[in-house]
Amino acid sequence: MGVSASGKTTISNLLGAELDCHVLDADDLHPAANVEKMRAGIALDDADRLPWLQKVAAWIAEQRALQHRVVVSCSALKRRYRDVLRQADPDMVFVWLDVDRATLEQRIGHRSGHFMPASLLDDQLATLEPPAADERAVRVVPKGPVEGTVAQIIAQLPALR
Repeated sequence: MGVSASGKTTISNLLGAELDCHVLDADDLHPAANVEKMRAGIALDDADRLPWLQKVAAWIAEQRALQHRVVVSCSALKRRYRDVLRQADPDMVFVWLDVDRATLEQRIGHRSGHFMPASLLDDQLATLEPPAADERAVRVVPKGPVEGTVAQIIAQLPALR
């Protein structure tokens, strides 16, 4: 979880490979209307996000019913959004990629082909509710190579089991 450009997709793909899990980039489940809204520089509201989060939760529930382990890259910025996802798996662990603003701005400025414009970063940062102490969550501050970040995550997961 984390704001746009925090590295969710890259980290989740590597983490999924490392842990032998099925991987989903939740952005792939956004309806076209959400993507167009963001592309136009308009922030999504809770009404936009809820059906999308429910689709993500349904995918998680389907995978869990098949006894597949999963890694999902999803912004999950508010606790209530994480609560929707937790309905699919109450034991879900969230990994919060806590990246400083300067790094986020640099990353957004250098990527191409993504629908999330830099103009929405302020809204995402304002929306972000860091996981509370009672949520099963790991906070990671990515530094250096992504493989090191994945190793940090894996090292912290046993403490939550």
